[in-house]
Amino acid sequence: MAPLPISSIRVGKIEDVQELIKSKPNKVPERFIRDANERGVLVSPKTHLHQHIPVIDLSKLSKAHTHDDFLFEILKLSQACEAWGFFQVINHGIEVDVVDDMEKVAKEFFEMPLEEKKKYPMEPGTVQGYGQAFIFSEDQKLDWCNMFALGVHPPSIRNPKLWPSKPVRFSESLEGYSKDIRTLCKRLLNYIAISLGLKEERFEVMFGEAVQAVRMNFYPPCSSPDLVLGLSPHSDGSALTVLQQSKDSCVGLQILKDNTWVPVLPLPNALVINIGDTVEVLTNGKYKSVEHRVVTNRERERLTIVTFYAPNYEVEIEPMGELVDEETNPCKYRSYNHGDYSYHYVSNKLQGKKSLDFAKILN
Repeated sequence: MAPLPISSIRVGKIEDVQELIKSKPNKVPERFIRDANERGVLVSPKTHLHQHIPVIDLSKLSKAHTHDDFLFEILKLSQACEAWGFFQVINHGIEVDVVDDMEKVAKEFFEMPLEEKKKYPMEPGTVQGYGQAFIFSEDQKLDWCNMFALGVHPPSIRNPKLWPSKPVRFSESLEGYSKDIRTLCKRLLNYIAISLGLKEERFEVMFGEAVQAVRMNFYPPCSSPDLVLGLSPHSDGSALTVLQQSKDSCVGLQILKDNTWVPVLPLPNALVINIGDTVEVLTNGKYKSVEHRVVTNRERERLTIVTFYAPNYEVEIEPMGELVDEETNPCKYRSYNHGDYSYHYVSNKLQGKKSLDFAKILN
């Protein structure tokens, strides 16, 4: 149920940031400059050594490890989901060559001439193609980022016209990578179910033929990184989000923890996982989606590959009965169709966790 272009939307001129830094390397156009209260604060990860996001070792959740190792890692996972909504996974089972290959073809795509990339435009009101998503007016501030997004699974959400013919190996690499990420998401949801005291396959059965999309983000250097944002603050509408950061990436991702923006320091060969709005609703708020944003760097570029994994659009979403108690933990969210929520999410600009108001029961 990918949204169709909305012809009435007037988004104004959206400048390509890669082209901007070629022609005007020391100038930041007004439309990218944020109000003072929105601007990205460049914080060194060294100032947050006590605030590293949790790390989950998936090898300890395999049958080869002891029961004690399994229980300890499940407890860590539960605490990570409840206290942070973000964690990094190591020993996740995806071959380094697969990850490296995806990074390589994504980088090659962004390095192509603009005219080649413009063959796959992101139309206003949609979230597939090349450009900027979530823009709905001519005066809306822009992110310092170029995006290329595609629906991957099921086949019905794909727009074949947007799958590029160059780089030559792009489609093949993305297919293989997405298959492995899909397997990882199913494993993670099984472990999350166990951490909640539920049957292991609970989410997989509920989700049906799950929806999977990918978005590649390229953040060029910015001469005034203190004036802009690479990506506006938001939570994700997915169940789970998987973030791959290129090996030479600078620190850019920040998550809102205790009203402070905490930078996420990438670990070698790790993937960053975050809880999406859908899991927050299903767990009745026990595991919360977390607001996050991206800041830019004066000298270094950053490339990320983000996978969004969610229930089938036909699935009805509501808090699971086991996690609702009328006296101690009453139901916080209404029942809704996931396709309706997805449409609502992509039809509005990114504004923190505002999209989740769609599902909240207001007292």
